[in-house]
Amino acid sequence: MSDATARVADATGNWVDTRAPTWSRPYLRLSRFDRPIGSWLLLMPCWWSAALAAGVAHDIRQLPLVILLFFVGAFVMRGAGCTWNDITDRDLDARVERTRSRPIPAGQVSVTQALAFLVVQALIGLIVLLQFNRVAVATGIASLIIVAIYPFMKRITWWPQVVLGLAFSWGALMGFAVILGQVDLTALVLYAGSISWVIGYDTIYAHQDAEDDALIGIKSTARLFGARTHRALIVFYGLAVVLIGVALVLAGARWSAWIGLAAFAGHLVWQIKRLDIRDPALCLRIFKSNRDAGLLLFAGLLVDAVLRTV
Repeated sequence: MSDATARVADATGNWVDTRAPTWSRPYLRLSRFDRPIGSWLLLMPCWWSAALAAGVAHDIRQLPLVILLFFVGAFVMRGAGCTWNDITDRDLDARVERTRSRPIPAGQVSVTQALAFLVVQALIGLIVLLQFNRVAVATGIASLIIVAIYPFMKRITWWPQVVLGLAFSWGALMGFAVILGQVDLTALVLYAGSISWVIGYDTIYAHQDAEDDALIGIKSTARLFGARTHRALIVFYGLAVVLIGVALVLAGARWSAWIGLAAFAGHLVWQIKRLDIRDPALCLRIFKSNRDAGLLLFAGLLVDAVLRTV
């Protein structure tokens, strides 16, 4: 077994590397607690939908607890998903410069240990899910099918980002299921808008590995779009803003929600203008900035939910 203190190549100087107990570091890295941006991006559609559904219901009494439970659930289930991804991708990760230092290919954790850790995380996620109503529980369990198949998509389709979008946007359905007890048209349109957003930001992320992916035959929208990435982002980010706007109309959202959407849209425009796909470090920074874009929209939706109860 390799040294557990060895760091992952693209995640250095974080609290896991410097403060976490040595024995725990490989497991925290499997869960990406050294790189929490993915958990935040999984969380954003959850918070959007919870706030929007609370506004529709004109009732924010559940909202603080739902926001907290979604926070815990997003971090735990993203960790479980990343652990599953690392188990299935361990041979591919060993062949890519950025990922070969991950715990399994680096020999810090065995596959058996990773599987056991996956079960623990999934059980914690189940405990969180069981705090909700039956519709929400069923909706949450249904997402596991997409999560399970996602790691294999990069081997068979140029569009694995679509499948990631289906998984990472599932929270857009969960908020309505939790607060309203149903998944209606508004939730589905919000879900579609979030999928478009995910396709855009994960295309940016995938440009970090485009050269290595080409060598080992991994497919992605980054490789598919190539030099046309900026135009593709205009399409997908534009579609995201339009679809989320339609969801706001269907939900009867007020001015603060529209300000949040405008700020979200402005951030996406900035990303497109700033992006240079030849600069992997810049691609990573712009990808990470999507947390801020998501929080801008959430702030507008949260204010809207509060104002609708006054």
